[in-house]
Amino acid sequence: MLTLQEIKSLIESDYNSDKKRFARIGRRYYDGDHDIKKSRIFFIDKDGKVHEDHTKSNVQICRPFFAELVDQSAQHQLSNKEAFVKSDDTKLQEYLDVYFNDNEDFRAELHELMVGHEIDGDGYFYAYKRKDGRTDFMYAESGGVVEVRKTETDDGCEYVIYWYVDRIGKDNKKIKRIQVWDDKQVAFFSQVDDGAIVPDETEKPNPRPHSLYKKDGDDATYFEDYGKIPFFRMDNNRRRISSLKRVKDHIDDYDLMNCGLSNNIQDAAEVLVVVRGFEGDDLDEIMQNMRAKKHIGTPTPDSNVEYRTIDIPVEARKAKMEIDEKNIYCDGRGVNVDALKDSNATVSVAITTAYFRLDLKCEEKETRLKQFMRKLLDVVLEEINRENETDYQQGDVYFDFSRESITNALEVAQIELTEAQKRQTEITTILNIGEKLDNEAMMQLICEQLDIDYEEIKDKLPQPEDDALYAPAAARSALDGIIPEDDEAAGGMIE
Repeated sequence: MLTLQEIKSLIESDYNSDKKRFARIGRRYYDGDHDIKKSRIFFIDKDGKVHEDHTKSNVQICRPFFAELVDQSAQHQLSNKEAFVKSDDTKLQEYLDVYFNDNEDFRAELHELMVGHEIDGDGYFYAYKRKDGRTDFMYAESGGVVEVRKTETDDGCEYVIYWYVDRIGKDNKKIKRIQVWDDKQVAFFSQVDDGAIVPDETEKPNPRPHSLYKKDGDDATYFEDYGKIPFFRMDNNRRRISSLKRVKDHIDDYDLMNCGLSNNIQDAAEVLVVVRGFEGDDLDEIMQNMRAKKHIGTPTPDSNVEYRTIDIPVEARKAKMEIDEKNIYCDGRGVNVDALKDSNATVSVAITTAYFRLDLKCEEKETRLKQFMRKLLDVVLEEINRENETDYQQGDVYFDFSRESITNALEVAQIELTEAQKRQTEITTILNIGEKLDNEAMMQLICEQLDIDYEEIKDKLPQPEDDALYAPAAARSALDGIIPEDDEAAGGMIE
Protein backbone atom coordinates (compact mmCIF):
# COMPACT_ATOMS: atom_id res chain seq x y z
CA MET A 1 0.00 0.00 0.00
CA LEU A 2 1.16 3.53 -0.73
CA THR A 3 2.49 5.62 2.14
CA LEU A 4 0.81 8.90 3.07
CA GLN A 5 3.78 10.85 1.73
CA GLU A 6 3.65 8.96 -1.58
CA ILE A 7 -0.07 9.69 -1.93
CA LYS A 8 0.43 13.41 -1.35
CA SER A 9 3.42 13.60 -3.68
CA LEU A 10 1.64 11.73 -6.50
CA ILE A 11 -1.48 13.94 -6.23
CA GLU A 12 0.57 17.16 -6.30
CA SER A 13 2.71 15.98 -9.23
CA ASP A 14 -0.39 15.02 -11.24
CA TYR A 15 -2.21 18.26 -10.35
CA ASN A 16 0.71 20.37 -11.61
CA SER A 17 1.18 18.46 -14.87
CA ASP A 18 0.69 20.34 -18.16
CA LYS A 19 -2.26 18.13 -19.09
CA LYS A 20 -4.17 18.76 -15.86
CA ARG A 21 -3.42 22.50 -15.97
CA PHE A 22 -4.94 22.79 -19.42
CA ALA A 23 -7.86 20.60 -18.34
CA ARG A 24 -8.64 23.14 -15.61
CA ILE A 25 -8.58 25.88 -18.26
CA GLY A 26 -11.08 23.78 -20.22
CA ARG A 27 -13.30 23.64 -17.15
CA ARG A 28 -13.12 27.42 -16.79
CA TYR A 29 -14.07 28.00 -20.40
CA TYR A 30 -16.93 25.49 -20.17
CA ASP A 31 -18.26 27.52 -17.23
CA GLY A 32 -17.90 30.77 -19.24
CA ASP A 33 -14.88 32.00 -17.26
CA HIS A 34 -12.60 33.10 -20.12
CA ASP A 35 -9.18 34.74 -19.99
CA ILE A 36 -10.81 38.09 -20.83
CA LYS A 37 -12.09 38.09 -17.23
CA LYS A 38 -8.50 38.69 -16.09
CA SER A 39 -7.87 41.62 -18.44
CA ARG A 40 -6.51 44.85 -16.91
CA ILE A 41 -5.67 48.23 -18.44
CA PHE A 42 -2.38 50.04 -17.71
CA PHE A 43 -0.74 53.32 -18.73
CA ILE A 44 2.73 54.82 -18.42
CA ASP A 45 3.04 58.23 -16.76
CA LYS A 46 5.45 61.00 -17.68
CA ASP A 47 8.08 59.51 -15.41
CA GLY A 48 7.92 56.16 -17.20
CA LYS A 49 6.12 54.36 -14.36
CA VAL A 50 3.39 51.83 -15.10
CA HIS A 51 0.01 52.33 -13.42
CA GLU A 52 -3.31 50.53 -13.72
CA ASP A 53 -5.95 52.71 -15.36
CA HIS A 54 -9.20 52.57 -13.39
CA THR A 55 -10.89 55.35 -15.37
CA LYS A 56 -11.36 53.52 -18.68
CA SER A 57 -14.07 50.98 -19.29
CA ASN A 58 -13.00 47.36 -18.97
CA VAL A 59 -15.99 45.29 -20.10
CA GLN A 60 -15.46 41.55 -19.59
CA ILE A 61 -18.20 39.72 -21.49
CA CYS A 62 -17.81 36.04 -22.37
CA ARG A 63 -19.88 34.08 -24.84
CA PRO A 64 -19.69 30.37 -23.83
CA PHE A 65 -18.85 28.91 -27.24
CA PHE A 66 -16.96 25.98 -25.75
CA ALA A 67 -19.89 24.84 -23.61
CA GLU A 68 -22.11 24.93 -26.70
CA LEU A 69 -19.68 22.84 -28.74
CA VAL A 70 -19.22 20.26 -25.98
CA ASP A 71 -22.93 19.94 -25.21
CA GLN A 72 -23.78 19.63 -28.91
CA SER A 73 -21.31 16.80 -29.30
CA ALA A 74 -22.54 14.90 -26.24
CA GLN A 75 -26.22 15.32 -27.08
CA HIS A 76 -25.75 14.35 -30.73
CA GLN A 77 -23.62 11.33 -29.88
CA LEU A 78 -26.32 9.98 -27.55
CA SER A 79 -29.34 11.32 -29.45
CA ASN A 80 -30.72 7.85 -30.16
CA LYS A 81 -32.95 7.00 -27.20
CA GLU A 82 -33.38 3.37 -28.27
CA ALA A 83 -31.27 0.45 -27.04
CA PHE A 84 -27.59 0.94 -27.87
CA VAL A 85 -26.17 -2.27 -26.34
CA LYS A 86 -27.67 -5.14 -28.35
CA SER A 87 -27.59 -8.88 -28.82
CA ASP A 88 -29.39 -11.30 -31.10
CA ASP A 89 -29.86 -13.58 -28.10
CA THR A 90 -33.17 -12.54 -26.53
CA LYS A 91 -32.23 -13.70 -23.03
CA LEU A 92 -28.89 -11.91 -23.12
CA GLN A 93 -30.69 -8.81 -24.41
CA GLU A 94 -32.87 -8.85 -21.30
CA TYR A 95 -29.76 -8.87 -19.09
CA LEU A 96 -28.09 -6.10 -21.08
CA ASP A 97 -31.20 -3.91 -20.87
CA VAL A 98 -31.05 -4.06 -17.08
CA TYR A 99 -27.40 -2.98 -16.97
CA PHE A 100 -27.39 -0.45 -19.81
CA ASN A 101 -30.40 0.35 -22.01
CA ASP A 102 -33.13 0.62 -19.35
CA ASN A 103 -30.80 1.93 -16.66
CA GLU A 104 -31.48 5.67 -16.38
CA ASP A 105 -28.58 6.11 -13.96
CA PHE A 106 -26.16 4.61 -16.45
CA ARG A 107 -27.44 6.84 -19.26
CA ALA A 108 -27.02 9.92 -17.04
CA GLU A 109 -23.47 8.93 -16.09
CA LEU A 110 -22.62 8.20 -19.73
CA HIS A 111 -23.75 11.69 -20.69
CA GLU A 112 -21.52 13.13 -17.94
CA LEU A 113 -18.63 11.14 -19.37
CA MET A 114 -19.24 12.39 -22.93
CA VAL A 115 -19.20 15.97 -21.66
CA GLY A 116 -16.33 15.56 -19.21
CA HIS A 117 -13.86 13.67 -21.39
CA GLU A 118 -14.06 16.37 -24.07
CA ILE A 119 -13.46 19.14 -21.54
CA ASP A 120 -10.60 17.41 -19.71
CA GLY A 121 -9.08 15.32 -22.49
CA ASP A 122 -10.23 12.04 -20.93
CA GLY A 123 -12.77 10.74 -18.44
CA TYR A 124 -13.33 7.72 -16.21
CA PHE A 125 -15.97 5.28 -15.05
CA TYR A 126 -15.50 3.15 -11.98
CA ALA A 127 -17.49 0.04 -11.10
CA TYR A 128 -19.31 -0.42 -7.81
CA LYS A 129 -21.98 -2.68 -6.35
CA ARG A 130 -25.49 -1.43 -5.79
CA LYS A 131 -27.42 -2.38 -2.67
CA ASP A 132 -28.90 -5.35 -4.54
CA GLY A 133 -25.42 -6.62 -5.42
CA ARG A 134 -25.58 -5.71 -9.13
CA THR A 135 -22.66 -3.85 -10.69
CA ASP A 136 -23.21 -0.31 -11.85
CA PHE A 137 -20.88 2.44 -13.07
CA MET A 138 -20.25 6.03 -12.02
CA TYR A 139 -18.42 8.88 -13.72
CA ALA A 140 -15.19 10.18 -12.18
CA GLU A 141 -13.87 13.56 -13.32
CA SER A 142 -10.39 13.27 -14.83
CA GLY A 143 -8.97 16.08 -12.70
CA GLY A 144 -9.27 13.93 -9.58
CA VAL A 145 -7.98 10.64 -10.99
CA VAL A 146 -4.27 9.75 -10.75
CA GLU A 147 -3.05 6.62 -12.53
CA VAL A 148 -0.01 5.26 -10.68
CA ARG A 149 2.30 2.91 -12.62
CA LYS A 150 4.36 0.11 -11.10
CA THR A 151 7.58 2.03 -11.73
CA GLU A 152 6.34 4.97 -9.63
CA THR A 153 5.85 3.05 -6.38
CA ASP A 154 8.17 1.46 -3.85
CA ASP A 155 6.15 -1.77 -3.69
CA GLY A 156 6.01 -2.19 -7.49
CA CYS A 157 2.19 -2.29 -7.63
CA GLU A 158 -0.28 -0.32 -9.76
CA TYR A 159 -2.80 2.00 -8.11
CA VAL A 160 -5.49 4.52 -8.96
CA ILE A 161 -5.87 7.50 -6.64
CA TYR A 162 -9.26 9.17 -6.80
CA TRP A 163 -9.82 12.40 -4.88
CA TYR A 164 -12.59 15.00 -4.83
CA VAL A 165 -13.73 17.95 -2.72
CA ASP A 166 -16.48 16.58 -0.50
CA ARG A 167 -17.55 19.88 1.09
CA ILE A 168 -16.44 23.32 2.22
CA GLY A 169 -15.83 23.46 5.97
CA LYS A 170 -15.17 26.25 8.44
CA ASP A 171 -13.10 29.23 7.31
CA ASN A 172 -13.85 28.24 3.71
CA LYS A 173 -11.52 25.24 3.91
CA LYS A 174 -11.89 22.42 1.39
CA ILE A 175 -12.50 18.95 2.84
CA LYS A 176 -11.11 16.38 0.41
CA ARG A 177 -11.88 12.68 0.24
CA ILE A 178 -9.13 10.48 -1.14
CA GLN A 179 -9.46 6.84 -2.25
CA VAL A 180 -6.52 4.59 -3.14
CA TRP A 181 -7.54 1.60 -5.28
CA ASP A 182 -5.54 -1.52 -6.10
CA ASP A 183 -6.69 -4.80 -7.68
CA LYS A 184 -8.09 -6.13 -4.38
CA GLN A 185 -9.17 -3.30 -2.12
CA VAL A 186 -9.64 0.42 -1.60
CA ALA A 187 -8.30 2.59 1.24
CA PHE A 188 -9.91 5.85 2.35
CA PHE A 189 -8.22 9.08 3.46
CA SER A 190 -9.12 12.73 4.02
CA GLN A 191 -7.33 16.07 3.75
CA VAL A 192 -8.17 19.63 4.77
CA ASP A 193 -6.98 22.11 2.12
CA ASP A 194 -3.31 21.30 1.48
CA GLY A 195 -2.69 19.88 4.94
CA ALA A 196 -1.64 16.41 5.97
CA ILE A 197 -3.38 13.37 4.53
CA VAL A 198 -4.84 11.15 7.26
CA PRO A 199 -6.91 7.92 7.28
CA ASP A 200 -10.65 8.56 7.03
CA GLU A 201 -12.17 7.53 10.37
CA THR A 202 -15.72 7.63 8.95
CA GLU A 203 -15.06 4.64 6.66
CA LYS A 204 -15.05 1.26 8.37
CA PRO A 205 -13.52 -1.15 7.66
CA ASN A 206 -10.64 0.76 6.12
CA PRO A 207 -9.19 -0.52 3.83
CA ARG A 208 -11.83 -2.88 2.49
CA PRO A 209 -12.64 -4.90 -0.68
CA HIS A 210 -13.99 -3.05 -3.68
CA SER A 211 -17.62 -3.73 -2.81
CA LEU A 212 -19.76 -4.29 0.27
CA TYR A 213 -23.41 -5.21 -0.31
CA LYS A 214 -26.37 -7.16 1.05
CA LYS A 215 -28.71 -9.43 -0.87
CA ASP A 216 -32.49 -9.23 -0.57
CA GLY A 217 -33.76 -11.12 2.43
CA ASP A 218 -30.26 -11.76 3.75
CA ASP A 219 -28.73 -9.91 6.70
CA ALA A 220 -25.20 -11.00 5.85
CA THR A 221 -22.75 -8.47 4.39
CA TYR A 222 -20.94 -9.65 1.26
CA PHE A 223 -17.41 -8.63 0.28
CA GLU A 224 -16.21 -8.76 -3.28
CA ASP A 225 -13.37 -7.48 -5.43
CA TYR A 226 -13.12 -7.26 -9.22
CA GLY A 227 -9.68 -8.82 -9.46
CA LYS A 228 -8.44 -5.66 -11.17
CA ILE A 229 -8.61 -1.93 -10.58
CA PRO A 230 -12.21 -1.16 -11.67
CA PHE A 231 -11.42 2.18 -13.32
CA PHE A 232 -11.99 2.56 -17.07
CA ARG A 233 -10.74 5.49 -19.12
CA MET A 234 -12.14 7.01 -22.33
CA ASP A 235 -9.75 9.27 -24.24
CA ASN A 236 -10.84 12.35 -26.15
CA ASN A 237 -8.01 11.98 -28.66
CA ARG A 238 -4.63 10.33 -29.02
CA ARG A 239 -2.90 12.98 -26.90
CA ARG A 240 -5.69 12.99 -24.29
CA ILE A 241 -6.01 16.78 -24.46
CA SER A 242 -9.05 19.02 -24.08
CA SER A 243 -11.04 19.97 -27.20
CA LEU A 244 -10.56 23.58 -26.12
CA LYS A 245 -7.11 23.41 -27.71
CA ARG A 246 -8.61 23.68 -31.21
CA VAL A 247 -10.71 26.77 -30.58
CA LYS A 248 -9.23 28.70 -27.66
CA ASP A 249 -7.38 31.29 -29.78
CA HIS A 250 -10.51 32.05 -31.80
CA ILE A 251 -12.65 32.37 -28.65
CA ASP A 252 -10.11 34.72 -27.05
CA ASP A 253 -10.01 36.88 -30.17
CA TYR A 254 -13.82 37.00 -30.30
CA ASP A 255 -13.91 38.10 -26.65
CA LEU A 256 -11.31 40.78 -27.36
CA MET A 257 -13.27 42.19 -30.31
CA ASN A 258 -16.60 41.98 -28.51
CA CYS A 259 -15.40 43.58 -25.27
CA GLY A 260 -13.28 46.10 -27.15
CA LEU A 261 -16.37 47.28 -28.99
CA SER A 262 -18.28 47.73 -25.74
CA ASN A 263 -15.33 49.60 -24.22
CA ASN A 264 -15.08 51.91 -27.22
CA ILE A 265 -18.77 52.76 -27.02
CA GLN A 266 -18.67 53.46 -23.28
CA ASP A 267 -15.45 55.50 -23.40
CA ALA A 268 -16.79 57.58 -26.30
CA ALA A 269 -20.29 58.02 -24.88
CA GLU A 270 -19.77 61.77 -24.49
CA VAL A 271 -18.52 64.18 -27.16
CA LEU A 272 -15.26 66.03 -26.83
CA VAL A 273 -15.61 69.82 -26.33
CA VAL A 274 -12.87 72.02 -27.75
CA VAL A 275 -12.87 75.60 -26.39
CA ARG A 276 -10.63 77.91 -28.42
CA GLY A 277 -9.24 81.14 -26.94
CA PHE A 278 -10.08 80.17 -23.36
CA GLU A 279 -8.11 82.34 -20.93
CA GLY A 280 -9.86 81.63 -17.62
CA ASP A 281 -8.81 79.37 -14.80
CA ASP A 282 -12.02 77.39 -14.27
CA LEU A 283 -12.79 75.11 -17.20
CA ASP A 284 -15.07 73.10 -14.92
CA GLU A 285 -17.37 76.13 -14.64
CA ILE A 286 -17.69 76.32 -18.43
CA MET A 287 -18.56 72.62 -18.64
CA GLN A 288 -21.07 72.95 -15.79
CA ASN A 289 -22.83 75.82 -17.55
CA MET A 290 -22.90 73.87 -20.78
CA ARG A 291 -24.55 70.88 -19.11
CA ALA A 292 -26.99 72.80 -16.92
CA LYS A 293 -27.79 75.97 -18.91
CA LYS A 294 -27.05 74.61 -22.40
CA HIS A 295 -24.91 77.72 -23.15
CA ILE A 296 -21.55 79.20 -22.22
CA GLY A 297 -19.84 82.54 -22.54
CA THR A 298 -16.47 82.98 -24.25
CA PRO A 299 -13.89 85.42 -22.88
CA THR A 300 -12.81 86.98 -26.20
CA PRO A 301 -14.46 87.70 -29.55
CA ASP A 302 -12.11 85.22 -31.20
CA SER A 303 -13.13 82.38 -28.90
CA ASN A 304 -15.37 79.58 -30.13
CA VAL A 305 -16.51 76.11 -29.08
CA GLU A 306 -16.35 72.96 -31.21
CA TYR A 307 -18.01 69.62 -30.59
CA ARG A 308 -16.11 66.60 -31.85
CA THR A 309 -17.17 62.97 -31.84
CA ILE A 310 -15.05 59.85 -32.17
CA ASP A 311 -15.67 57.34 -34.93
CA ILE A 312 -15.80 53.85 -33.41
CA PRO A 313 -14.51 51.03 -35.67
CA VAL A 314 -17.79 49.12 -35.37
CA GLU A 315 -17.86 47.48 -38.80
CA ALA A 316 -14.27 46.28 -38.58
CA ARG A 317 -14.87 44.68 -35.18
CA LYS A 318 -18.17 43.11 -36.29
CA ALA A 319 -16.49 41.65 -39.37
CA LYS A 320 -13.69 40.18 -37.26
CA MET A 321 -16.18 38.72 -34.78
CA GLU A 322 -18.07 37.04 -37.64
CA ILE A 323 -14.82 35.51 -38.89
CA ASP A 324 -13.95 34.30 -35.39
CA GLU A 325 -17.41 32.82 -34.90
CA LYS A 326 -17.18 30.95 -38.20
CA ASN A 327 -13.74 29.60 -37.28
CA ILE A 328 -14.93 28.51 -33.84
CA TYR A 329 -17.70 26.33 -35.26
CA CYS A 330 -15.46 25.14 -38.09
CA ASP A 331 -12.46 24.14 -35.98
CA GLY A 332 -14.64 22.99 -33.10
CA ARG A 333 -16.79 20.97 -35.53
CA GLY A 334 -20.10 22.20 -34.18
CA VAL A 335 -23.38 23.50 -35.59
CA ASN A 336 -23.96 27.24 -35.87
CA VAL A 337 -27.74 27.28 -35.73
CA ASP A 338 -27.87 31.04 -36.33
CA ALA A 339 -26.26 30.55 -39.73
CA LEU A 340 -29.17 28.37 -40.92
CA LYS A 341 -31.51 31.34 -41.22
CA ASP A 342 -29.18 32.96 -43.77
CA SER A 343 -28.97 29.87 -45.97
CA ASN A 344 -30.51 29.98 -49.45
CA ALA A 345 -30.75 26.18 -49.62
CA THR A 346 -33.80 24.19 -48.58
CA VAL A 347 -34.10 23.63 -44.86
CA SER A 348 -33.22 19.92 -45.06
CA VAL A 349 -30.16 20.58 -47.21
CA ALA A 350 -29.03 23.41 -44.92
CA ILE A 351 -29.41 21.22 -41.82
CA THR A 352 -27.53 18.34 -43.44
CA THR A 353 -24.71 20.70 -44.40
CA ALA A 354 -24.60 22.27 -40.95
CA TYR A 355 -24.41 18.86 -39.26
CA PHE A 356 -21.64 17.56 -41.54
CA ARG A 357 -18.72 18.49 -39.27
CA LEU A 358 -20.54 17.44 -36.10
CA ASP A 359 -21.38 14.07 -37.66
CA LEU A 360 -17.75 13.66 -38.70
CA LYS A 361 -16.64 14.41 -35.14
CA CYS A 362 -19.12 11.93 -33.68
CA GLU A 363 -18.08 9.24 -36.18
CA GLU A 364 -14.50 9.49 -34.93
CA LYS A 365 -15.64 9.55 -31.30
CA GLU A 366 -17.92 6.55 -31.79
CA THR A 367 -14.91 4.28 -32.32
CA ARG A 368 -13.42 5.29 -28.97
CA LEU A 369 -16.83 5.02 -27.30
CA LYS A 370 -17.27 1.44 -28.50
CA GLN A 371 -13.78 0.53 -27.28
CA PHE A 372 -14.66 2.01 -23.91
CA MET A 373 -17.99 0.14 -23.74
CA ARG A 374 -16.16 -3.14 -24.40
CA LYS A 375 -14.20 -2.60 -21.17
CA LEU A 376 -17.44 -2.21 -19.20
CA LEU A 377 -18.96 -5.18 -20.98
CA ASP A 378 -16.13 -7.41 -19.71
CA VAL A 379 -17.23 -6.78 -16.13
CA VAL A 380 -20.93 -7.12 -16.92
CA LEU A 381 -20.65 -10.38 -18.88
CA GLU A 382 -18.47 -11.92 -16.18
CA GLU A 383 -21.16 -11.10 -13.61
CA ILE A 384 -24.01 -12.34 -15.82
CA ASN A 385 -22.22 -15.62 -16.55
CA ARG A 386 -21.35 -16.19 -12.90
CA GLU A 387 -24.86 -15.58 -11.59
CA ASN A 388 -26.77 -17.36 -14.38
CA GLU A 389 -24.31 -20.15 -15.23
CA THR A 390 -24.07 -18.99 -18.83
CA ASP A 391 -21.15 -18.52 -21.19
CA TYR A 392 -21.83 -15.30 -23.06
CA GLN A 393 -18.89 -13.77 -24.91
CA GLN A 394 -18.00 -10.32 -26.25
CA GLY A 395 -18.89 -11.51 -29.76
CA ASP A 396 -22.51 -11.98 -28.67
CA VAL A 397 -22.91 -8.23 -28.16
CA TYR A 398 -22.76 -5.25 -30.52
CA PHE A 399 -23.36 -1.52 -30.15
CA ASP A 400 -25.65 0.80 -32.08
CA PHE A 401 -25.05 4.51 -31.54
CA SER A 402 -27.20 5.71 -34.45
CA ARG A 403 -27.68 9.46 -34.26
CA GLU A 404 -30.71 11.59 -34.99
CA SER A 405 -30.52 15.00 -36.66
CA ILE A 406 -33.05 17.82 -36.75
CA THR A 407 -35.21 17.59 -39.85
CA ASN A 408 -37.85 19.75 -41.44
CA ALA A 409 -41.10 17.80 -41.03
CA LEU A 410 -42.91 19.57 -43.88
CA GLU A 411 -40.14 18.90 -46.38
CA VAL A 412 -39.91 15.25 -45.31
CA ALA A 413 -43.68 14.85 -45.66
CA GLN A 414 -43.62 16.41 -49.13
CA ILE A 415 -40.82 14.09 -50.24
CA GLU A 416 -42.71 11.06 -48.93
CA LEU A 417 -45.88 12.19 -50.68
CA THR A 418 -44.03 12.60 -53.98
CA GLU A 419 -42.52 9.13 -53.62
CA ALA A 420 -45.95 7.63 -52.83
CA GLN A 421 -47.52 9.32 -55.85
CA LYS A 422 -44.70 8.03 -58.02
CA ARG A 423 -45.30 4.47 -56.80
CA GLN A 424 -49.02 4.84 -57.43
CA THR A 425 -48.39 5.92 -61.03
CA GLU A 426 -46.04 3.00 -61.64
CA ILE A 427 -48.47 0.47 -60.13
CA THR A 428 -51.33 1.89 -62.19
CA THR A 429 -49.21 1.50 -65.31
CA ILE A 430 -48.53 -2.14 -64.41
CA LEU A 431 -52.24 -2.81 -63.89
CA ASN A 432 -53.12 -1.18 -67.21
CA ILE A 433 -50.90 -3.61 -69.07
CA GLY A 434 -51.97 -6.52 -66.84
CA GLU A 435 -53.86 -8.30 -69.61
CA LYS A 436 -50.53 -8.93 -71.34
CA LEU A 437 -48.95 -10.43 -68.21
CA ASP A 438 -49.79 -13.45 -66.09
CA ASN A 439 -50.85 -12.85 -62.52
CA GLU A 440 -47.54 -13.96 -60.98
CA ALA A 441 -45.41 -11.67 -63.13
CA MET A 442 -47.69 -8.72 -62.47
CA MET A 443 -47.68 -9.32 -58.71
CA GLN A 444 -43.88 -9.54 -58.69
CA LEU A 445 -43.63 -6.16 -60.43
CA ILE A 446 -46.09 -4.58 -58.00
CA CYS A 447 -44.24 -6.01 -54.97
CA GLU A 448 -41.03 -4.47 -56.28
CA GLN A 449 -42.67 -1.05 -56.31
CA LEU A 450 -44.01 -1.51 -52.78
CA ASP A 451 -40.72 -2.93 -51.48
CA ILE A 452 -42.44 -6.17 -50.46
CA ASP A 453 -40.80 -9.59 -50.60
CA TYR A 454 -42.95 -11.52 -53.08
CA GLU A 455 -41.72 -14.90 -51.81
CA GLU A 456 -43.08 -14.13 -48.33
CA ILE A 457 -46.61 -13.25 -49.50
CA LYS A 458 -47.16 -15.38 -52.57
CA ASP A 459 -48.77 -18.19 -50.55
CA LYS A 460 -51.31 -15.69 -49.16
CA LEU A 461 -52.45 -14.61 -52.63
CA PRO A 462 -55.60 -16.18 -54.18
CA GLN A 463 -54.90 -18.91 -56.73
CA PRO A 464 -57.20 -18.46 -59.82
CA GLU A 465 -58.54 -21.65 -61.40
CA ASP A 466 -58.25 -20.48 -64.98
CA ASP A 467 -56.67 -17.81 -67.12
CA ALA A 468 -59.87 -15.80 -67.13
CA LEU A 469 -59.10 -14.66 -63.63
CA TYR A 470 -55.62 -13.41 -64.63
CA ALA A 471 -56.93 -9.92 -64.95
CA PRO A 472 -56.13 -6.54 -63.40
CA ALA A 473 -59.26 -6.82 -61.30
CA ALA A 474 -57.93 -9.98 -59.68
CA ALA A 475 -54.63 -8.26 -59.00
CA ARG A 476 -56.42 -5.30 -57.43
CA SER A 477 -58.34 -7.67 -55.20
CA ALA A 478 -55.18 -9.54 -54.25
CA LEU A 479 -53.48 -6.27 -53.27
CA ASP A 480 -56.21 -5.37 -50.82
CA GLY A 481 -54.66 -5.32 -47.37
CA ILE A 482 -51.09 -5.71 -48.65
CA ILE A 483 -50.37 -2.08 -49.55
CA PRO A 484 -48.80 -0.44 -46.48
CA GLU A 485 -50.96 2.07 -44.60
CA ASP A 486 -48.45 4.88 -45.10
CA ASP A 487 -48.79 4.55 -48.88
CA GLU A 488 -52.56 4.77 -48.59
CA ALA A 489 -52.38 7.80 -46.33
CA ALA A 490 -49.97 9.49 -48.72
CA GLY A 491 -52.27 9.04 -51.66
CA GLY A 492 -50.94 5.67 -52.76
CA MET A 493 -54.18 3.64 -52.63
CA ILE A 494 -54.94 1.84 -55.84
CA GLU A 495 -58.29 2.83 -57.31
